[in-house]
Amino acid sequence: MQPLIAPSILAADFARLGNEVRDVMDAGADLIHFDVMDNHYVPNLSVGPLVLRSLVKRHPDVEFDVHLMVSPVERLVDEFAAAGAAWITIHPEATEHPHAVLSQIRRHGCKSGVSLNPGTPLGVVEPLLNSLDLMLIMSVNPGFGGQSFLPEVLPKTRCARALIDQSGHSIRLEIDGGIAADTIGDAHRAGADMFVAGSAVFGADNYSDAIQSMRVELNA
Repeated sequence: MQPLIAPSILAADFARLGNEVRDVMDAGADLIHFDVMDNHYVPNLSVGPLVLRSLVKRHPDVEFDVHLMVSPVERLVDEFAAAGAAWITIHPEATEHPHAVLSQIRRHGCKSGVSLNPGTPLGVVEPLLNSLDLMLIMSVNPGFGGQSFLPEVLPKTRCARALIDQSGHSIRLEIDGGIAADTIGDAHRAGADMFVAGSAVFGADNYSDAIQSMRVELNA
């Protein structure tokens, strides 16, 4: 699959969020990663469906990749789907019935995903492969932006790639956490094809240069 770069608005300037989305898309991003944290499943609090609805209304041409770091997750799936999410990813620990929630996501016409924390074993996702459009490997512990990439997740990423290939399903393999020009190449070689980058893009002086530097590494 063609590699996709998804800047995370968690690292954006929230005082000008609508402009930030347009700026990174014009700079060459493929879609926008939308991190949702509830100060319960993870120790931080971010944005809700009203913010997504506003951004979708302003930027109807942009796909939003919603990552729900919340528990319980069921009710928010409905709200974010109604707000215009294109992708919705959940954590299996955030529900007693992950298969049912993935089906719920797809019933809304959204692409469904499961996110695996660094300490979550890959085996958790095997029974869910028939219900997945996306598998997200966390390369940091969830809940905070600006963390450093954990190289120990690379073997897990390689195993996830093999699992997807063996399944025969068309499933994106996303990686999130510490992705920048100096880490994206290793993540790609391990099998990832969708890359969440926060501060590496929004913390750069020039968004276009930051995204282009990552594409150079993807093509190396």
